[in-house]
Amino acid sequence: MKAGLEKKYFDDIVPQLRETLGLSNRMSVPRLMKIVVNMGIGSARRESANALAEELARITGQRPVLTKARKSISNFKLRGGAVVGAKVTLRGRRMYEFLDRLISAALPRIRDFRGLPASAFDGRGSYTIGIREQIIFPEIDPDAVSVTQGMDVTLVTSAANDDGARALLKLMGVPLAAN
Repeated sequence: MKAGLEKKYFDDIVPQLRETLGLSNRMSVPRLMKIVVNMGIGSARRESANALAEELARITGQRPVLTKARKSISNFKLRGGAVVGAKVTLRGRRMYEFLDRLISAALPRIRDFRGLPASAFDGRGSYTIGIREQIIFPEIDPDAVSVTQGMDVTLVTSAANDDGARALLKLMGVPLAAN
């Protein structure tokens, strides 16, 4: 069974994109490939890396991979092999469910939210959202959070340029602000 946003994509968005972008082949329509959620862990918070990784798992529904420093950098008091972040790559049904929760539940909880910046595209069809606090997600209990931590959410599309990705994300319901 397909998630609600996935069903909407195949039933409604693909025909609209074909018409809007003038594409004759259904397979050339831009689609969401994956969502990467990345949470950096600051130097003072390394002892709470497991707690932050557990919160990221609760948010995404998938266990994160802990990323480690490749080299030691003495100016940053960083040792090689120390945990510096956690990341999750979502695909398929989990990806669509996460995006649906992000659009409908998490983003409206941001104070003074007026839409996501339309300039956060990278030129190749990917869009990155910076989130300042993990407590905007309903899965996280704000009273149980010891450290507020930000994260980056990257929506990777198959679009060749930003215009195709922008059209796809607007039709999927991502609230992009008008510039």
